Amino acid sequence: MRKAGKKITLSLINSKGRFAFVIPAYNHAACVAQVIRRTKKLGFPVFVVNDGSTDNTYDEIRNIPGIRIISHEKNMGKGAALRSGFAAAASDADWAITIDADGQHHPEDALNLIAAIPKSTRAIVVGAREGMQGEHVPWTSRFGRKFSNFWVWVSGGPLLSDSQSGMRIYPLPEVTVLPVKAQRFQFEVEVLVQAKRKGLPVLEAPVRVDYNPGGARISHFRPFVDFVRNSLTFTRLIFTRIFFPYHLL
Repeated sequence: MRKAGKKITLSLINSKGRFAFVIPAYNHAACVAQVIRRTKKLGFPVFVVNDGSTDNTYDEIRNIPGIRIISHEKNMGKGAALRSGFAAAASDADWAITIDADGQHHPEDALNLIAAIPKSTRAIVVGAREGMQGEHVPWTSRFGRKFSNFWVWVSGGPLLSDSQSGMRIYPLPEVTVLPVKAQRFQFEVEVLVQAKRKGLPVLEAPVRVDYNPGGARISHFRPFVDFVRNSLTFTRLIFTRIFFPYHLL
């Protein structure tokens, strides 16, 4: 699916720095092991954050060799899981590649994101999911993406085509010092706004996505609750943009 452009070679990857995968997982026992094994084939370090899972997620991953597992005693949210993963990976990597544990992403597309990083530039690269208009894509995902894209931009963030994609590359340690307050799903939209405010470029590159009909994809996104949380996050960001513009510099 990679668009015509730079050929992705080992030398190109090495010229960008050191990379590591960060995979947040919460009650993904049915699919996380397969995601990890597929990810490991790329040869990058893999950090898995077990975010207080109450199913057999830990049992499914604990014996997979060559990965680092970070465990939260209780569920703290996707944003908190990502932060824990970033902190663990920062000593081994200059960039964190994030993918979801539900199997919707193709780990191999990380190479597409790496190729999109401009030379000598520290940036967030968001994987713009192709095929999001397919019949098997949940309406909540289609609506949520459009809703989020608009309000990220209104809040002073970048204008993107897929601000809700969980497959991304973040620069380390730059992302760890952004003043992001959200701890759950809202972390992924707020971090884009805070990056733009602090002068950290945000780019996009295409990635594939799988939404299998009647399949085993496990999503913990709750339409009503998370819509309210998103709305409160955007309200806070817009309020600070309007009334405290100098505080953002």
